[in-house]
Amino acid sequence: MKGRFGDLIGRQLDLFEREEADLIADCEAAERAYDQAERDEAEERYGDYLDLVETGTELLAGLRDSFASTLDEETAEEYEAEFNHAVLRRLPRFALEIENL
Repeated sequence: MKGRFGDLIGRQLDLFEREEADLIADCEAAERAYDQAERDEAEERYGDYLDLVETGTELLAGLRDSFASTLDEETAEEYEAEFNHAVLRRLPRFALEIENL
């Protein structure tokens, strides 16, 4: 991972993937359930999937924001941008809304 905070962010995302392995697996299962759902069940299955993704996104944003709060404003903005970009590359399902949190 490149960038000023690349190593740190890599370790943070490693930790997230280890600690939230069940959540990630639940997201994958919920996405499969949605993909395989009959038309009358698809909306509910998609809602279940989105709820799980939202949980993961909020956890990642909390991790990001916790570290960013220790930095000065300019450095925090740089870190946040790198973090969000790393999430997009490595955990894309959680990246859609992370910039809005």
